[in-house]
Amino acid sequence: MIPKIIIGKGGSRRLIAYLFGKGTANEHVDPHLVASWNGFAPDPGRSPHRDPKEVEKQLHAQLDQPVAMLGHRAPKTTVWHCPVRAAPEDPILTDTQWAEIARRVVAAAGIAPAGDAEACRWVAVRHADDHIHIAATLVRQDGRRPRRDHDIRAVQKEARQIEIDYGLRRLKPGDGTAAKRPTSREVFKARRLGHDTTSREVLRLRVRRATAAASTEAEFFALLKETGVTVRLKLGPSGDALGCNFALSGDTNDKGEPVFYAGSTLADDLSLPKIRQRLATTSPQPVAVRPGNPWHQASAATERIPHHLTHSDDQAAQGQLAALGGALDLLPLTAPATARTELERAAVAFQRATHSRIAADHSGARVLRRSVQAIWKDPARHGDGAGLAMLLDVALTAVAYAMHWHRTHQHAQQQAAAEQTLIHLQTAYAQIAGPVLASLARRTPSPQTKRRYAHHLQRAAPEHAERILDDPAWDALATVLTEAEAAGHNATAILDQALNQRTLDDTRSPARALTWRIRRLGERHAPGPRAQAANAHHTPMPTAPHPQEPQARRR
Repeated sequence: MIPKIIIGKGGSRRLIAYLFGKGTANEHVDPHLVASWNGFAPDPGRSPHRDPKEVEKQLHAQLDQPVAMLGHRAPKTTVWHCPVRAAPEDPILTDTQWAEIARRVVAAAGIAPAGDAEACRWVAVRHADDHIHIAATLVRQDGRRPRRDHDIRAVQKEARQIEIDYGLRRLKPGDGTAAKRPTSREVFKARRLGHDTTSREVLRLRVRRATAAASTEAEFFALLKETGVTVRLKLGPSGDALGCNFALSGDTNDKGEPVFYAGSTLADDLSLPKIRQRLATTSPQPVAVRPGNPWHQASAATERIPHHLTHSDDQAAQGQLAALGGALDLLPLTAPATARTELERAAVAFQRATHSRIAADHSGARVLRRSVQAIWKDPARHGDGAGLAMLLDVALTAVAYAMHWHRTHQHAQQQAAAEQTLIHLQTAYAQIAGPVLASLARRTPSPQTKRRYAHHLQRAAPEHAERILDDPAWDALATVLTEAEAAGHNATAILDQALNQRTLDDTRSPARALTWRIRRLGERHAPGPRAQAANAHHTPMPTAPHPQEPQARRR
């Protein structure tokens, strides 16, 4: 159950007219009161022998009477509006049930505490099966202001209890960092225009992608222009840009004017100052990024995220999650069409996992951000999907650790978002990796070569050997080992190195995991003759699981 508090000025007349009107898309069906401060307030929806407009006037006059009594001493903000919406899968509640919910909400908010005869006046209006609107005036009947300290938090807490009491879908408690949901008006407008998503959601995605793709502020604004986003800067007295608003091309109000959204209202990390903080981590100044395959660089940087989440401070960890979110925002643009939808869903889901009250330190995530930008800017690098499959393989582990990190910090919504991201990523990974592995398997080496690799596996990793050799990806693994040998690597040494990178205990397909590890290792520069001679005498080391490793991920 989702309550949303809106504070307004100018009395309740316009709000009452809207609640009992047809709505912006004729969506208001049978509007009527289900509860009020005194139990017998005039009801424009249940007065068949009277002019509804006259009843509306009577209703808002009674609501505003305590405000009018104060005259010039009345506060500027006098209207408290709280829509309360049930989830689509919840049962349809009766008017009596909604009335009780309304009483609990206004009591929790401090608008009308139970038993307080001098509390604020309020009404609850229902014009759809799944929600009500509570309208109240912010002056008590005794002329004082209501005590509504932290009313948003109090109402959310009461909503969680209402979900339990009425058997409704239980939402995760939040920390106030979630992106704002589209309003009912925005949703109905999108439906009326035949759009699947609202302008707010489209803008949020495009601004996030531009932030992830750009290296400079000028490039950021240029990318937005290319994708049909208009930017209006907020200038300070010095002429410097202090903030910016975004509008979607073609999205206008009833006056034909663009509908602008402040960046901070799209998401808490999309204000201009926070966008600048992230752009600073990918500015043109040189950093220690070695030239090479950006897919490998992105995979290596992503593979280090679990270490950051378990060993770095919270600010650095939060910066790593933000960088991973930026990578996921851009990956759908590099993916085959068959996997694009699931990757887009994963990116949208993970947005929630990138926000918390912990300030992010972005400085440690430069390599990931730059390498993903290099991939996105050069379509020739997209290839046959092998690079993307390698990156998703380690991204699955990173997201599993993100879920664990949020759990330890009691970030319930972020943990749930990471869990949902895993589901979409696993589906996309299967769609992308399948054809690549099948192509590798068709080039599998001779049985004699495979027996040599199998013999070493049985000695080096006896606890995993049987699973690896029975794995459908075993032929693909043998192929990449052969390719590594052709590049000058010692096959047994590189296999041992891959085995020791990370435990295989929680891996559903150990051969597939090793295939990507060896593919990355094998495409590095081959060792010189002296190093190869040393590798020939290499003694394998036993693998050991990380003591803090979550068991949530399955490849």
